[in-house]
Amino acid sequence: MKDRELLVLAARAADDKRAEDIVVLNMQGISPLADYFVICHGNSDKQVQAIAREIKEQAHEVQIDVKRMEGFEEARWVLVDLGDVVVHVFHKDERDYYNLERLWGDVPREDIAEELGQ
Repeated sequence: MKDRELLVLAARAADDKRAEDIVVLNMQGISPLADYFVICHGNSDKQVQAIAREIKEQAHEVQIDVKRMEGFEEARWVLVDLGDVVVHVFHKDERDYYNLERLWGDVPREDIAEELGQ
């Protein structure tokens, strides 16, 4: 699966569980960790867990291994590592605090609204 398809799969899975403010940062040539960061948030611990779980399940359906998932039990900032795509699922309060979009403010954003049907 190509990186673009993987990031759309992750974003669509998050969208399926009503994740809010889904942002995709193109990290190619900027970070050795991943080509794309997908950032989103939920409004409760249960929603954050549901979003992360859905991403993991949809990845497994297409035989993509989740390299690791961190922070699931606390449900404040769940990191889902899909290899070239890393998904950050925040609780709304934590997203405001860490503000990754500001931290990586000079990184280009990917427009995936069409793929999400928005």
